[in-house]
This record gives sequence, C-alpha cells and structure tokens, in this order.
Amino acid sequence: MDVTIDKPRVEHADCRKVSQVLARVGDKWSVLIVMQLAEGELRFSEIKRRVNGISQRMLTLTLRGLERDGLVTRTIYPTVPPRVDYALSELGHSLCRPVMALGQWALAHVDQIDTARERFDRASAAR
Repeated sequence: MDVTIDKPRVEHADCRKVSQVLARVGDKWSVLIVMQLAEGELRFSEIKRRVNGISQRMLTLTLRGLERDGLVTRTIYPTVPPRVDYALSELGHSLCRPVMALGQWALAHVDQIDTARERFDRASAAR
C-alpha cells in the first residue's frame, strides 16, 4: 500500500522542537490523561482512579508537563481542603481528535500486533 502524505519542509532546528512536543503528547500517560480529560474536568483523584497503573508521582509529573505545555489547565478552589480540578485547554482539546484516532487504531490492531510480536519472538528464539 502506497500512502502519499504532503510533507512540509522541516528545518533542522525545528526537528528538536517537534521531537519535544511529540515526546510529550506521545507519552503513554499523557495520551491516557488527555483521553480522560476529553470527557470534562476532573479532580486529581478521579484521574488517578481512571488511569489504571499510574503512580501518584507520575500523574503529578505528567499533569505538570501537560500544564506547562499549555494542554491542561489547573483550577484551585479556595475550600478546605483545597479542591484542584484539571481540564483540557483549547489547545488540549485540539489534540483530542488525533489522540482518539491513535487510541482507536491501537484497539483495532492490538490482536495483529500481538500476533506479529509472538511470531517475531519465536523466530528470534529459534536463531
């Protein structure tokens, strides 16, 4: 299958920036968090409960990185104890479509990928 994609000319200096952005938005925790926040604003504990396997420290670091990159907003409410909600920014919402498409692609092809991995591992073990 031949797929033709119009590729913009990328200067060497831009590659580093693009690489940094892709590292953030392609990180497994970032993808899962963006998918959860696509449904609406959530508290830290709600995100932790929904994102299976993420540690409190990793969730904190990932949310901080997403906030730094302008993808997530953090709202602190002056209650006792303080309430903190996280939501996707406008920029974060623009990431939803590609992230959801990637997630749907992964779900649709996970069996084929598992089969390919098993075949590769068997062939590697036989060498």
